[in-house]
Amino acid sequence: QVHVVESGGGSAQPGGSLRLSCEASGHIESYAWFRQGPRAEHEFVAAIDSRSITIYYSDSVKGRFTISRDKAKNTAYLQMNSLKPEDTAVYYCAVSEYYLGSYYSNRERYPIWGQGTQVTVSP
Repeated sequence: QVHVVESGGGSAQPGGSLRLSCEASGHIESYAWFRQGPRAEHEFVAAIDSRSITIYYSDSVKGRFTISRDKAKNTAYLQMNSLKPEDTAVYYCAVSEYYLGSYYSNRERYPIWGQGTQVTVSP
């Protein structure tokens, strides 16, 4: 049974950086990060496929966040730079055993989710 474990959340000042990790067991084709702020639905952040060829970002994080994966370690990462207060949220790693193509931002396509890790950005 596939499961995922996230780590790396915490607090940062505006302009700072944090790195999230998502370690999964089993065969994974697609990784994604979603986040949920205090009054928001799960918002898509970034996604990557198994070969690190297809990578997507939401407009709100493009140019600041970088998603990557280490296939040998079955781990994906989210490097978050130039953090803003509006990045404050619980960040979730979601994975699928299938390549999702154009459905990369559709949360219903990811059957396996981590427990979430809090990211807080404040002065």
